[in-house]
Amino acid sequence: MDPTRSKPEPLDLSHHYSHVTKNRGSSAVKDFYKYFRIPNIGNLAGGLPNNNYFPFDTLEGAAALPERFKPTPNKPVDPPSESSSQARITGGGLTTSRVVVPKTSDNVDLLRKIDLKSALQYGTAQGYPPLYSYLRQFTRENMHPNVPYAGGPEIILTCGSTDGFAKSIEALTNVWVEGQDPIEDRQGMVVEEFCYMNAIQTARPRGLRIEPIKVDDEGMKAAGEGGLEDVLKNWDERIGKRPHLMYTVTIGQNPTSGTLSVERRKEIYALCSKYDIIIVEDDPYWYLQYPSANEVSIAAVGKPVSMRTPAGARNFNTPKSSGYPFLDSLVPSYLSVDTDGRVVRLDTFSKTVAPGCRLGWITTQPALCERLLRITECSTQQPSGFVQSMIAELIMGPQNRNGRGGGSDDLGWKTDGWVRWLEGLRGNYERRMQTMCKIFEEGKQLVKTGRRYSISQEWSVVDTVAMFDFVWPLGGMFVWVKLNLETHPLWKKTSHEKLSRGLWIHLTTPKYLVLVAPGSLFAATEEIRVEKSFSYMRICFAAVDEEDVAPMSHRFVEGLKSFWAKKKLEDIDEDMADDVDQRLLALHMC
Repeated sequence: MDPTRSKPEPLDLSHHYSHVTKNRGSSAVKDFYKYFRIPNIGNLAGGLPNNNYFPFDTLEGAAALPERFKPTPNKPVDPPSESSSQARITGGGLTTSRVVVPKTSDNVDLLRKIDLKSALQYGTAQGYPPLYSYLRQFTRENMHPNVPYAGGPEIILTCGSTDGFAKSIEALTNVWVEGQDPIEDRQGMVVEEFCYMNAIQTARPRGLRIEPIKVDDEGMKAAGEGGLEDVLKNWDERIGKRPHLMYTVTIGQNPTSGTLSVERRKEIYALCSKYDIIIVEDDPYWYLQYPSANEVSIAAVGKPVSMRTPAGARNFNTPKSSGYPFLDSLVPSYLSVDTDGRVVRLDTFSKTVAPGCRLGWITTQPALCERLLRITECSTQQPSGFVQSMIAELIMGPQNRNGRGGGSDDLGWKTDGWVRWLEGLRGNYERRMQTMCKIFEEGKQLVKTGRRYSISQEWSVVDTVAMFDFVWPLGGMFVWVKLNLETHPLWKKTSHEKLSRGLWIHLTTPKYLVLVAPGSLFAATEEIRVEKSFSYMRICFAAVDEEDVAPMSHRFVEGLKSFWAKKKLEDIDEDMADDVDQRLLALHMC
């Protein structure tokens, strides 16, 4: 019996399509392309440049072997080893392979044909056929093998997650202009109260009302004051329509580092189903989940990061496995509970290959994917052929004798190698996280000594002041630090914003030279920026060289200790008067 017969069909979401999206038809030019595939057809119709005049004969590059980096275990017993992040490479010390995309391929199967003749030509909006075919299979069978609606999801390639979100919001929202359109037509989008600001900056110019939802250590809250249920249940239609769209980062949330448990996902999904909300799940850090964080947190502070995300061996993919223990151990996407077909997932190669690829893909129900395809046909058309062909050759390997793929045998990484590469990346970032968090844990308390006197005796006193707190991240690239500014000697003598700004500038001074992201950059609304953003800083352990993580973490801690020693407002004013432009000019002149 076909198991998909028992699954429900995805819901019709066309009532959420924007006016423009409803009116889009298929591209007459793209529809014409199917005739190009007729064998031996004399093509005098298309406006395609002749591929013989492309100036590139091959596209080549040295690429890492998938085993380059050392993984961390899916079931941690002890904190990750501090030994080298480089894995021991076998096979005569080989560490790289040569990837070659040839000018032409004699493979007649368009889903296997990888060459510059096809990659650099005009193509289909779904994406370069070989890469599209591979990613579709990987997405459906390995990443999300248990999507609960009939037929499963479809994908379309994008120029990265930002492009994917821009197309999603174009498909699902109408532009609203204040002073011109009635307030009852204004649409809204719910987000975490601290969130990735590119999403806000994409949505706000369209006139969408941005509605923040409170977060805890996991991420977006479902229940309680300010949680999703509270906001939706008590919505006031006088400020616009109840939001029908959610933007969320659920693994290593940017900036708060929260990782949403399966239980919380089910709670939030049930509310989205009840109130007819489409979930746009932006998940660039899905592979960067750190199973050791709970156990190390228990050792450090006596409690786990999350009771709902237990440490130890886990298999989230049931009843069907991904085929890889590493992928099965990862907290799954909202797609795993998407019975309605209301999830739009954004994936990207930015964190797994390089941001400059500008390559990603959207996964969602087929009907909505078709609408996104129509938007793509009239905008980006498809991502760069250079990038798509190189990634396809790296992973899939050569489909004819002229090409060379990744891997020690030049036959491509294949899915085994791709998953192994992802495991190695997770291992390296997990070790960095552990290095930074251990230093923060040891340094977050300021020890103060003094003497106290009574009539008959004198004694020494040791006090500790908690300068900041943080939660060991279960995923992502960030540590979200909560500053305990109320413990600073100048807390009651100046504004909270000035104290926070003073600390941020103090950390950039020559003695410390640490640049962190202030919480104000991520506040979803002006009210949140004013009321609470001054208490937070986002610190990234991913970008700097591995050997710099520890010294920079120490400089951050020492910078806070130095700032907490300031007892006069003039000391803060002196830091804030520091002219960074003049400092940079002096360095340039040297």
